[in-house]
Formats: sequence, C-alpha cells, structure tokens
Amino acid sequence: MIRFRFNDLDAKKRAFGRLAGRFAFKSWATGEMLVPEAALAFLATENIPFQVEGPATYEQITPAFRDPAPAPVQ
Repeated sequence: MIRFRFNDLDAKKRAFGRLAGRFAFKSWATGEMLVPEAALAFLATENIPFQVEGPATYEQITPAFRDPAPAPVQ
C-alpha cells in the first residue's frame, strides 16, 4: 500500500470516481490516501495528478481496534 495526496480538490474528486469499485482505498481528513501500487498506475493513465509520500506504515494499514468498556462487577 502506498500513501499519497492529491494536488487539488478537483483531482481528488475525479480519483474517487475512478477508484470506487476498482481498488480498495483509505482516505483521511488530512488529504492523504492509501491505495495499492496498481492504483497509482491507473491514476497516472487517467491523467490525475498526485504526490506520492511513501509506503504506508503498519498502523495505517491495520484497522484500529478498541477495547469495549469493562463490564461492571456485581
């Protein structure tokens, strides 16, 4: 998985339309996205500009797990 961001909002909207249903991806409010390497080649052939920031970290790839609140003891 590769971490990258778009140059502008229009490019991000076009990419969402192209990626949906073809590739799995994650998007954060910071503007970063996480996609498989093959998706970058796809976006480049669609003439959608982006900036690669590097490989994803383990924390970005794995889902966040939250422990439920402990049950009250009676």
